[in-house]
Amino acid sequence: MYEADDKMILLIGDNYDLLQSLGSFGINLGFGDKTVREVCESQNVDTYTFLAIVNFTINGYKEFDDADRLSIPTLLQYLEASHSYYLDFELPFIRKKLEEALDEKDNLARLIMKLYDEYAHDIRKHMRYEEKTVFPYVNTLLEGKANDNYDINTFSKHHSQTDQRLKELKNIIIKYLPSDSQHNRQLTATLYDIYNCENWLDQHANVEDEIFIPAIRRLEKKSKQNDVSVKISSMISKNQASNETLSDREKDVIICVVQGMTNKEIAGHLCISTNTVITHRRNIARKLQIHSPAGLTIYAIVNSLVDIGSVKL
Repeated sequence: MYEADDKMILLIGDNYDLLQSLGSFGINLGFGDKTVREVCESQNVDTYTFLAIVNFTINGYKEFDDADRLSIPTLLQYLEASHSYYLDFELPFIRKKLEEALDEKDNLARLIMKLYDEYAHDIRKHMRYEEKTVFPYVNTLLEGKANDNYDINTFSKHHSQTDQRLKELKNIIIKYLPSDSQHNRQLTATLYDIYNCENWLDQHANVEDEIFIPAIRRLEKKSKQNDVSVKISSMISKNQASNETLSDREKDVIICVVQGMTNKEIAGHLCISTNTVITHRRNIARKLQIHSPAGLTIYAIVNSLVDIGSVKL
């Protein structure tokens, strides 16, 4: 377990694989003897989220003290930068190494390149989907906007690792190639890179499954709760606004309805025609969206038009 007061250089010394993670967080080297907290704060990275990912990827630790403290923007930054690293650097780098190690005139070599290109296409398609659909969806949640047409479970159900072709590629190289010592050395070095690539991809997928997706589920829950609160507040505001637009005569009609009078009795009591009473009741229903005498009774009590003690329930 690494903590905020540990020296950043200690983390790198113990786990050189973290060098790639530092770049994904946007952390530059040259931090001297600063602690993890000092480095993160100086480079605008959430310390808690950084350590959560570091401790998970190194030790498999995912029992966070307070999962609500995870910074969604920091997680997005990490995942987006990881995609950029993998698509823009790692995939082209390995392809170039394969080209250098294989004889382009050999049919088996061409098939290996084809297999690698198919893998690269699949992983690129997978990551572009996240960038075009999942990440923008999360940003809308951060803006407080709920989306009834999509949720993180939709992504989770289709979030399968796309490294089957990579495993197949490794096995073919190990079993069937190469024939001469020069290509053998080059392919062995490339194979080592492919293994590192596979480990990185597994790590990336695990961070999404174990940290990112659960964090977005919590964000969705909060967003839906906020959305319900906003709707309730809106309904209350509308009712209050409607109450202000009721005329005094309409309020008199409501009181009479609550007291159990018929339209004819209301007309006689208020010295107006029955048709006028009917018009008033239509306007009341339209303004309040309340159509039953029981509903008008509740409205009258809540808005102090009548005293609950005077109402025959």
